[in-house]
Amino acid sequence: MSILDEMIPRVKAAQRTIVLPEGQDFRVIQAAVKAASMGLCTPIVLGTPAEIAAAEEKAGVTLASQNIRVIDYTTSDLLPKLAAAFYEKRKAKGMTEEEAMKTMTTKRIYFGNMMVALGEAQGLVAGSIASTGDMLRGAFHCVGTQKGIKMASSNFIMDLRVPTASGDQTLMFADCAVNICPTAEELVDIAHATALSYKKLIGKQPRVAFLSFSSKGSAKHELVDKVRIAAELTKARFAELGLDIPVDGEIQADAALVPSVAAAKNKGGVIQGDANVLIFPDIQAGNICYKLVQRLGQATAFGPNLQGLAKPVNDLSRGCSADDIVGTMCVTVLQGLD
Repeated sequence: MSILDEMIPRVKAAQRTIVLPEGQDFRVIQAAVKAASMGLCTPIVLGTPAEIAAAEEKAGVTLASQNIRVIDYTTSDLLPKLAAAFYEKRKAKGMTEEEAMKTMTTKRIYFGNMMVALGEAQGLVAGSIASTGDMLRGAFHCVGTQKGIKMASSNFIMDLRVPTASGDQTLMFADCAVNICPTAEELVDIAHATALSYKKLIGKQPRVAFLSFSSKGSAKHELVDKVRIAAELTKARFAELGLDIPVDGEIQADAALVPSVAAAKNKGGVIQGDANVLIFPDIQAGNICYKLVQRLGQATAFGPNLQGLAKPVNDLSRGCSADDIVGTMCVTVLQGLD
């Protein structure tokens, strides 16, 4: 059973509303219909009548077949409410009321994000057309980051073909898609958000390993120092917040995942080859590693999933399928649970 199959009962029980801003994309139409027919959530699709009609024709299905709500973001009754709230968020940055209204009527990603910010929906999934930069800007400007975390990041859920030596079928990697070269302090935010993501999405206790080419001082370099400091700061934050989450680092990947190696390389460490959350020192290491595990290890990679935001917003690959969108909707639902 895949991790997505394990998620579905929890997703159905949550009964959440997810907004899909890119109603001009036939894949979004197909995903909305499938999610609704499976009872996964209540989709809301944004688009003009002409956009929806053209996308439905290409998709071969209609939103009306599942009574899915469609909102024309250019004329919606929600516009005054969303624009006023957006103006309040951005007026300190020099935005005028007219500019706020123009943003809502011309930028569907912002319209959808403000729906989430105001509770009109419990999450947003987009990016089949919009760029990652546009997605991040919309999320930052409308939703913001969650309390105690200053920056957003991303994770990949790695559904392994073969379990790790300690028996884990699912790992979480971060950050493989958003932050290029985080500082030690920024790695703390990434680890904090990823640990919370693992607990929400996988439903198990996270065990966090900060990865490096060194294990507890076996190599000396400023890059090692960054990872070691990040691990120490994370332990301190978790202790201050009362979070009982094991954290270790800096350690090499084999010591993080193989108990027999950890016994030699990480004696006395909290993580003894049983890590399930892997924090990479930078995006190069993380992105390369997730693709190697996916392609050579035949793991299924779900993501990138945005995290650290005040409310769930997720970005899609522009090459995604309708099924990929449905999977991301499931992740988004679970991210919004307490």
